Amino acid sequence: MERTDYRKLYWKIITTTLTFSLVPLFALGATIYYQFRVSYTAKIMESLRTLTENRRNAIDLFFEERVSQLYTLAYTQSLDQLRDEKYLDQVFTLMQSRSKSFVDIGIIDRDGTHVTYVGPYNLAGVNYKNESWFHEVMLRGVYISDVFMGFRKYPHFIIAVLRREGDRSWILRATIDTEIFDAMVKAAQVGKRGDAYVVNREGILQTAPRFAGHLLGKIESPHTSQFSGIHVEEMQMNGETALFSTTWLKNKDWMLVIKEDPSQELTPLFEARYMMIGIIGLGVLVIVLGTVFVSRATVGQLIQSDREKAMLDASLVQSGKMAALGKLAAGIAHEVNNPLAVIKEKVGWMMDLLSEEDISQSENFKEFDDAVHKIDQHVERAKKVTHRLLGFARRMEPIKDKVDVNKLVDETIDFLENEAHYRNIVIQPEYHADLPTTLSDSSQLQQVVLNILNNAIDAIGKNGQIDVKTDYSVKDEQIVITISDNGPGIPNDQLDRIFDPFFTTKEVGMGTGLGLSISYTIVDKLGGRILVSSEVGKGTTFTIYLPVIRQEKA
Repeated sequence: MERTDYRKLYWKIITTTLTFSLVPLFALGATIYYQFRVSYTAKIMESLRTLTENRRNAIDLFFEERVSQLYTLAYTQSLDQLRDEKYLDQVFTLMQSRSKSFVDIGIIDRDGTHVTYVGPYNLAGVNYKNESWFHEVMLRGVYISDVFMGFRKYPHFIIAVLRREGDRSWILRATIDTEIFDAMVKAAQVGKRGDAYVVNREGILQTAPRFAGHLLGKIESPHTSQFSGIHVEEMQMNGETALFSTTWLKNKDWMLVIKEDPSQELTPLFEARYMMIGIIGLGVLVIVLGTVFVSRATVGQLIQSDREKAMLDASLVQSGKMAALGKLAAGIAHEVNNPLAVIKEKVGWMMDLLSEEDISQSENFKEFDDAVHKIDQHVERAKKVTHRLLGFARRMEPIKDKVDVNKLVDETIDFLENEAHYRNIVIQPEYHADLPTTLSDSSQLQQVVLNILNNAIDAIGKNGQIDVKTDYSVKDEQIVITISDNGPGIPNDQLDRIFDPFFTTKEVGMGTGLGLSISYTIVDKLGGRILVSSEVGKGTTFTIYLPVIRQEKA
């Protein structure tokens, strides 16, 4: 795959993972928040509705009790009795002992004259015939007025009851303490921005609101027409959005308005929203970081696997070439052996002729003799090379024969002498003098030593030294071969993998990664073991332990 393909795959993994992770997360978060908002808002609305209903019932009960008190007084006492100011004062004192909601009380005859008055104002003798409330009482029998200024020049409202006594009609009138009534209404105020007030049909305030407006002032009203029940809704009034709960009183055409600040009442909901946003944000961050990390790891592992596969493919190709080269070398060795044998035979015949014929007196006899012996010497050398090639081409199954390890190592060093000399690398042998022979496979053992020496030469490159030592452990009955170089060494993270098939520290194309793996397998089959130690910057040491196997006596 090309680099752009890996990048496309990387972003495709990230996009797919984030899509399938974040979409359900956002959907779940939105659903939970929506359900919570609906439930919480409904709970607030219901709580506000209950508060409004309770406050309305309390106000209605207040009016019913006041009306009931006046009815009881009017229909249990005669006009003559109540016209006595002292008697009326005693009755009013008794009423005040049970409820301080009245400010004053008075008796008004059918002509509208205030015949008797008990209270803080000087209203005796005042005529109310032209007042609207007087006519309402005469018409309806019971009347609760709106708040008005009246003769007192102070905001107040009255409750009046008509009594027909024979051919006489008179009115029992009482003024309600507006402070007590205001306190009853304001008891419904909730929170720092909450408010509660009462308005009439024309939108005139009958109680003083907490914030906007003033008593007897006109205010924007949520509803102008009368309705039954309780209305709770969020709306904008006087430039602010609030929750309004409204209901009409039963005994008076006044509307009770309770306002709550939604931002305050919905604070837990906002906190829950911010908490959910924070949790979702943290979840998104974790998912994104996890996705990026996993995607990088996955693509990185894929890149590494592709590289290893490419190296493996190259190594397999190289191994195939090496196998073919081994067969070719074996064939060449066989083909070369035949002419070498002929040359050897002819050299022997020439030596016989030189010894038999009387040509020793020839001027060139010495040169003939030297040339013949050199031909013989180089033929022997060529035969050794071909024998080694044939030995390396043999099958891997060990064949037991007597092996002189010192001689085998020396021959192997000789095989690499030219390569080492070319690179200015000194191979320094040190052999144990009394090293015993052992039964082993000389060709395979020679391949092991050759592989390690070859790796040491490649590791050093140029200008270095390789120490080759043989030793004998009497206690363990083992022959020890130690090959040390002063090359760059092997890092610790690679040291445990150098015997793995196809693992190589060389550049691509410079090695198959099979040499040490094959060497490890050969030594193991021969009953021995191979160890490695290395220090970066100082070099590497391979140690081969071979058991001493002696030939059984017949």
